[in-house]
Amino acid sequence: MPGQPIFQWPSLQVLLLSVSRLGLATVLGALLGYQRERVHSTAGLRTHILVCLGSAFFVLASVEAGQTSADISRVIQGIVAGIGFLGAGTILKVSDRLQVHGLTTAASIWLTAAIGAGAGLGHLWLPILGAAIGWLILGPIARIEKERLPKSSGS
Repeated sequence: MPGQPIFQWPSLQVLLLSVSRLGLATVLGALLGYQRERVHSTAGLRTHILVCLGSAFFVLASVEAGQTSADISRVIQGIVAGIGFLGAGTILKVSDRLQVHGLTTAASIWLTAAIGAGAGLGHLWLPILGAAIGWLILGPIARIEKERLPKSSGS
């Protein structure tokens, strides 16, 4: 519209809320990414941080633009569909027709996108809970699985 500034800073409260949501997404993505980095996964620290931050940013931008919940739902649907392609790129079928690698990494990328979307929406307890459970599954539970079960083909 004519007469309105091209660039306008939000109120301090909105700015701090946005920084906290994006910051939380960065930290939670780093938590999962660090774990994947430690096991030499194809998608590690930076990938998980960027996926989480990107998902949070898309959702937060939609929220801040004043979109309806139906519009925001479509943004999240786009993230879910799009992240599937990134996750698929981490899956590798090796010569043995029964052996597939990268499924756990693909699932962790999918979870990381969901955590970012939750952070972008501002439901901060839910992404924290999701990241904590995801970390338990990728860390301690994975060690139990390796000790007690035959060789898994999902990592």
